[in-house]
This record gives sequence, structure tokens and C-alpha cells, in this order.
Amino acid sequence: MKHVKIFQMKNATGKLEEVFLDGSARIACPPEMIPAPGQYLLAHAHGSDSPLPVPLFSSVTHPQNGFRSAPEIPPLWKPGDTLHLRGPIGRGFSIPASARKITLIAFDTLPFRLLGLIGHALNQSAEVTLVCDEQMENLPEVVEIQPLKGFADAYQWSDYTAIDVNRENIFQLKERLAGMEQVRSQREAQVLLRAPMLCGGIAECGTCALSLKNEWKQICKEGPVFPLKELMYKPLA
Repeated sequence: MKHVKIFQMKNATGKLEEVFLDGSARIACPPEMIPAPGQYLLAHAHGSDSPLPVPLFSSVTHPQNGFRSAPEIPPLWKPGDTLHLRGPIGRGFSIPASARKITLIAFDTLPFRLLGLIGHALNQSAEVTLVCDEQMENLPEVVEIQPLKGFADAYQWSDYTAIDVNRENIFQLKERLAGMEQVRSQREAQVLLRAPMLCGGIAECGTCALSLKNEWKQICKEGPVFPLKELMYKPLA
């Protein structure tokens, strides 16, 4: 999987075609608007009373007509709604071409934002382990599922790891990783930080701000995917 670039943001119109029981939705949109794994769109439903746009991450893509979003969409959105879209926004995941053991960790959530990486991993003949505490359907049989209690073993087995975690739980993640030699030696690990992202990097409102090494970062623009080493307490060799 090649490095995900930050694309020039576009504006387009999409359509909410179907809402699923898990809170995800099938979104029809132009192919160039489909966010890569880890990237997002800002969406506003036509006629909505809320002035705030909603970040939409992709779960499963349908290159010809859009993607299935990660949960949860606003409860008032319904099939047939016209969506005003802006994006794709931010830095996504980048699986190294050399990676052959890939772990996807849903640290405190459902793994929908990570599922788009499975196809990329299998395309380069990598083994995939998904770590989460929820039952997931329709996954390829070759994907191994481990509960979150197997976090450490799965992490240390891999040569690339992608993690999805809420900004508020970043310290718990660091505690789980503390002392692991693999944090220092692993070729690459990346973390998707979830936070309120209302302006998409335009207004610099600071709602999603994160302090890294005595410097403030905007998750909405400089993330939402960061190298794990940037999130640790001290720079790692």
C-alpha cells in the first residue's frame, strides 16, 4: 500500500442510500471523494437543522459508487438524503510494501475504520490479525480474530500495526505499550486518533488539538493518523 497523500480537498454532492442496523450507512459519491482508510469527509445533510458537519470515515469502499461509512451517522439522517461533502481530509494509514504480518487493533471501539486495510494487506500477501472485542461478520476467512486481552501478543507478532483509539484514551494505550521492546524495534505502527473534527482544518478551532512533544497538533488536519512513535512520551530511536 503506497503512502497516502493529503489530497486537495474537493466539494461534491452525495446521497445516503441505505442505513444499517449497526449505525453505518452506504454513501453514494464520486470516486474521487471516497476517503482512503484513515481519511475522512465532512458531510452535511441538505435541510438539516444542525450547522455542524459530520466526519465520515470509510469502512468498505465501492469504487464505482461510493462507500460504506463507519458508525454512527446522525439519527435524523435517512435514506434518500442529499449530502454536501468536503474532502477527502487528513492523513490516512500507509501499510509498508514489505509488511507481511499486519495487526489491526480497535482499542476502544468497533473496528470499522480499520476494515478498509484488510484488502490492501491481502493484496500484498500479508497475514492479518484483527484485535477487537466485538463479533464481526463478512470478514475474509484468512483474517484471524483476537480479543483485546491478546493485544500485547498480536502487537509484538506484527511488523505493521494500525490502531484506532479515542483521543481521551491515548494514555491508556501508552500504558499498554509501555515497556514493550517491539515499540522501539517495530518497522512501523500508526494510530488513528478520534476526536471532534468540526472545521476540517479550515478554521483552526482547536477542538481536536493534541499536545505532542510540547507542540500542539490539529488532529483534523495533521492527522487523524499519526506514527505511534510520535505519540509516546519520549522520542524513540
